[in-house]
Amino acid sequence: MSDQPVDDKAHIRHELDLTNAPWIRAEPEGVTLDDCVEYAFVEHTDGVTYTAMRQSAKPDGVVLVFTPSEWDAFVKGVRDGEFDLPEDFEEETPESTGKPEAQS
Repeated sequence: MSDQPVDDKAHIRHELDLTNAPWIRAEPEGVTLDDCVEYAFVEHTDGVTYTAMRQSAKPDGVVLVFTPSEWDAFVKGVRDGEFDLPEDFEEETPESTGKPEAQS
């Protein structure tokens, strides 16, 4: 058995035509970010519409692909608050951790 993760959508990812995909930026209302998540709904030749997701600052970088049921579960989780930060959350900064800031 291989230690490598299985990419169960590799065949789909390479068959999706993303060249004219209508990318939607996921930004807070009224805010324009230099780098954010973008997603697009792209129909595959099998007739299924998949959701593609990428980093806006790296449009030629990694693209994640989600099946309709995966995307539906994610959206329901967002609406149910599954990804909300706890009320006592304190964001870590280089000053609070003593670690240098990451370079991009």
